[in-house]
Amino acid sequence: MSKENKRQLLWSLLGDFPERQSQITIKKINEEEKEEYFLEELLMNTFGNTWVPAYFTRPKKAKGKLPAVLFNHSHGGNYQLGKNELIKSSDYLQKPSFAEELSRMGYAVLCLDMWGFGERRGKSESEIFKEMLWKGQVMWGMMIYDNVRALDYLSTREDIDRSKIATLGMSMGGLMAWWLAALDERISVCIDISAQVEAHSLIRCRGLDHHGLYSYVPKLLKYFQTSDIQALIAPRPHLSLVGNHDRLTPAQGLDIIDETLSITYDQLGWQDNWKMLRYECGHIETAGMRSELCSFLQEHL
Repeated sequence: MSKENKRQLLWSLLGDFPERQSQITIKKINEEEKEEYFLEELLMNTFGNTWVPAYFTRPKKAKGKLPAVLFNHSHGGNYQLGKNELIKSSDYLQKPSFAEELSRMGYAVLCLDMWGFGERRGKSESEIFKEMLWKGQVMWGMMIYDNVRALDYLSTREDIDRSKIATLGMSMGGLMAWWLAALDERISVCIDISAQVEAHSLIRCRGLDHHGLYSYVPKLLKYFQTSDIQALIAPRPHLSLVGNHDRLTPAQGLDIIDETLSITYDQLGWQDNWKMLRYECGHIETAGMRSELCSFLQEHL
């Protein structure tokens, strides 16, 4: 089966979607000047009357068209945090925040509040999941849809180099990073932190309840392994940073993913574009991880 057919099959498992309009409407609510960047507070109209709160940062020293990073916030039960993780960081992410770090490196950054997070709080994750299921939607599919619309928006900005867009995230955000990169080739570089979930290993370890309902896709394992999805990213650059003691990403699953993707990239002649680095830690971003991802971005974006 061709890559495009695999993508179509993967999309078909993600439920019903709203009609995707050719234009995306944006309202700028506010703009602030920070030490390293300008912060735009936006509302993004993804479909119908749905307005998604978002942050966009651009470096103060920016010149010409900028490379951009679509930053995906984590979960961690921090429903109040959402997109604020971009500018404030979190307990399991390094300092400085990614808004500061990436701005210093010359990248623009966009981050949305996912369903149930930040300014989209009000319904619980389980309530959203159940309501969508009744309507023929999959919560994870709708979350991905929002980020596809975010890519649509980035592509309209005159200050963005649309050929240089990366995606990055930790935990739920990392899961979003590799799913989005697999489904949308507008992503040039993918970096995920603590997000390599090999489904069969998770089942064998009885680790399903370590993960929220949001990411479970009906019938997925009938057609795809985790590495099958990520193979759709190849040969584009993909860095995965993981902890050997992370219960959310069982070690035997990491072995399977790394071996399979190493073969995939090697067969395509781009073996240096896939890298999984393992650290003696749990579900956190370490200083070593931060250093590696910054170097990877500089090299490939």
